Amino acid sequence: MTTEFKLPELGENVEEASVAGLLVAVGDTVAADQPVIEVETDKAVAEIPVPVGGTVTEIRVAAGDKITVGTVVLVIDEEASGAPAKAPAPEQSPPAPAAIPEPAKVPASKPAPKPEASETVRMPRPDPVLAAPSVRRMAREQGVDLREVPVADPHRPVTAGDLKAYLKSLEGATAAPEAAVASTADEETENDPWGAVTCEPMNAIRKKTAEHMAHCWATIPHVTQFEKVDITGIEAVRKKHGARVKEAGGKLTVTVFVLKALAETLQRFPRLNASLDAEGEQVIFKKYYNLGVAVDTPNGLLVPVVRDVDRKSLFELAVELPALAARARDRKLKLEEMQGATFTVTNLGGLGVTSFTPIINAPEVAILGVSKAALEPVFEHGQFVPRLLMPVSLSYDHRVIDGADAARFMSYLKEVLEQPWSLFLDGDQ
Repeated sequence: MTTEFKLPELGENVEEASVAGLLVAVGDTVAADQPVIEVETDKAVAEIPVPVGGTVTEIRVAAGDKITVGTVVLVIDEEASGAPAKAPAPEQSPPAPAAIPEPAKVPASKPAPKPEASETVRMPRPDPVLAAPSVRRMAREQGVDLREVPVADPHRPVTAGDLKAYLKSLEGATAAPEAAVASTADEETENDPWGAVTCEPMNAIRKKTAEHMAHCWATIPHVTQFEKVDITGIEAVRKKHGARVKEAGGKLTVTVFVLKALAETLQRFPRLNASLDAEGEQVIFKKYYNLGVAVDTPNGLLVPVVRDVDRKSLFELAVELPALAARARDRKLKLEEMQGATFTVTNLGGLGVTSFTPIINAPEVAILGVSKAALEPVFEHGQFVPRLLMPVSLSYDHRVIDGADAARFMSYLKEVLEQPWSLFLDGDQ
């Protein structure tokens, strides 16, 4: 019995994806729920599992293809599920990297490949080959089968350095590998009248972010208000309870307090927890409090969503948020983990930023920016005392929110943050 495995639903409003890599080859035996393809959308890279086990008899897509939901990815013979995995047929592997040329065949002007590279390329390696999405992309662009790239330990992931070394070892074999080395080497190219430059293509995440941010900035009338919040009390709570949270695998950061305070404040000011239906000329008020948190990753800005913040304690948020951020940096987020936000927080304080004006993440109508806290003298009870003040900035959509509404929102948020004992660690006093 043969089964056609089709690309499943990837998430709300996601109909298309790029094939970032194939994790199996024709002849391989797969188990139910085993990842067989890696796809890239405008938000994340995800490994898609197959629902049945068997032997792969046909693959109908290739790395780099644009495919839509419902596209047949591969065909599986379920009756052959007990058969051992077969080696990929010769025609499945690119001809150029089929074998590393002997040192004697390398032109005299080129350095000979190291002997150990030739030895390690023949070592058995588990399938699928482990590699980061960026390495898979580089291999795809250069027409290289990652199974042929030599590594000292066949069980560790193939790195960019391994791939570049392999490409260099193929210099002189064909014109294609030589061109591949030129395009992947970290050398500057003299193609600018004023000096050397390098070019880096934008990945799907950066392209989509650029497009979305440009649209938000062009269509939303932004206004930004600034405030300073005294977080001296928050620091005291963090020092007192940080160790207990750490033991549970979390981290009691300032962002955690901000999230909890925002959930409390948004309930008092529902206009900022809304979206604008511009065509229907109506404001849609959200009765749930899902807060997006901007995360800086090597592949671009991602915004995972912490759901139902109003129902979670500081302790729970302190455990959940670092895990979400880690998955964002590793590009392991599920698509649904980046959907459904009602308000967004972006914290640049850890990078030393003292103030900035964040861009609203439509269809939301407001976003809070958090900057670096600093000790400042504050006049209290007839004398100056040191207090830890944190600058915050609120950008809001002036079509929905008036300045007075935003001012009241900021005043209440400041009050909540300056009394952290009201945000119980475990939901009880």
